[in-house]
Amino acid sequence: MQISFTGIELPSAGAVAFFVAKDKPFAGQAAEADSATGGALSKAREVSRFTGAKGQSLEIVAPHGLSVDRVLLLGLGDKDSFSECDCLELGAAVVAQLQMSGSENVAVIADNAGLDAALLAEGVRLRSYRFDKYRTKETEAKKPSLKSVALATSDATAAGRFIERASVAEGVFLTRDLVSEPANILYPESFAAEIKKLSALGVEVEVLGEAEMAKLGMGSLLGVGQGSEKESQLVVMRWNGAGQDDQPIAFIGKGVTFDTGGISLKPGEGMEQMKWDMGGAGTVVGLMKALAGRKAKANVVAVVGLVENMPSGNAQRPGDVVTSMSGQTIEVLNTDAEGRLVLADALWYCQDRFKPKFMIDLATLTGAIIISLGHEHAGLFSDSDELAERLFKAGQVTGDKVWRMPLHENYDKQINCATADMKNIGGRPAGSITAAQFLKRFTNDVPWAHLDIAGTVWSDKDLPLSEKGGTGFGVRLLDRLVADHYEG
Repeated sequence: MQISFTGIELPSAGAVAFFVAKDKPFAGQAAEADSATGGALSKAREVSRFTGAKGQSLEIVAPHGLSVDRVLLLGLGDKDSFSECDCLELGAAVVAQLQMSGSENVAVIADNAGLDAALLAEGVRLRSYRFDKYRTKETEAKKPSLKSVALATSDATAAGRFIERASVAEGVFLTRDLVSEPANILYPESFAAEIKKLSALGVEVEVLGEAEMAKLGMGSLLGVGQGSEKESQLVVMRWNGAGQDDQPIAFIGKGVTFDTGGISLKPGEGMEQMKWDMGGAGTVVGLMKALAGRKAKANVVAVVGLVENMPSGNAQRPGDVVTSMSGQTIEVLNTDAEGRLVLADALWYCQDRFKPKFMIDLATLTGAIIISLGHEHAGLFSDSDELAERLFKAGQVTGDKVWRMPLHENYDKQINCATADMKNIGGRPAGSITAAQFLKRFTNDVPWAHLDIAGTVWSDKDLPLSEKGGTGFGVRLLDRLVADHYEG
């Protein structure tokens, strides 16, 4: 979608969008438009019960006295100022309302009650994404009509600020693309090939195959993928945006490109959604694109473990014991608790090789986190109060919300094991917590946070900033964390 910035004036064609405060009369260009229609916009507000409350919208088609196709009114509520997330969602609402309307162009009158035109434009861009590459029979009536959005503003800096953040949206889009791809297209080797494309932005990419991982002793990760015909991969990405001697920060992603559950087979209903069980890796890759695209002044390491969890004659069995890279042994009681096995080796490898300031892992790890937090927050587990607080605040600003959950040694007894050093499940009680306790055993006391994004990486309904499908959750969250605290 084409996004531009213009001076403040009513358009002569297409659609126009105004933001309206709750129970307040029209002002500025909206008042001019109302006058041109002989008060028809005010009458429409009155008869439709549109008050300007937050979340309200009203579309007036072909208003007499104006040459535009339609007028869109969007409620601001009764706020005096608007957060970054508010502005993003208001910009996105323009697209959500008009994308399929028939109008090809819309002018958004952005100078209103402290709204940031650059953020409105970013919201427009985020909401314009569609994953439609496999829709070959879609009729014109079902395709978006909206092709361009012009932000009408007196802010001369808005366009520059929007351009500066363009790479962050590109990172979000890459993440959405990756989690949306079917597993016959995106599997460990093809995923690794996609990651290699980041080299064009200056990201150093290294791919380890099964032979290299076997030499390193990654029995935990390799056990997950041994039932698949697709070779497992470990991909390392490095962005060197700071001084050569600056200690890096690290992000680690679970990349199970399809999760059948293995021998502990999942129910058939809904299994098709397990194409996005690589969502943690998808977020990490999108983050690296965002950071490299905006030339972040930080040294960043990212590691993603890419596997396919399939049942076969060579698949891992319940009761198998594997030896991780750390030397710790794991009894695999349930082959569907596989993400933690992948992360165990990826975490250990990352801290052992790169000696980072901290590690943050992201994973669609447990269904239990959805029972706890629904689809509003990702679960945050951390042994660092500072890191946890910074993540929480970044989530409040960006809208990628996280909620801290407990860690405590008392939960360890659920994963202690008579056969090996630990078992990979701890039972139904505190399922997300025991999974995090398991991961902590592979951090080697490096400051660490774990984000369980099982409830936020995909949505079965439209959201303010995205259509139904991949959300891109976590890219803007972690980009903001880096920008606010870890750039020179």
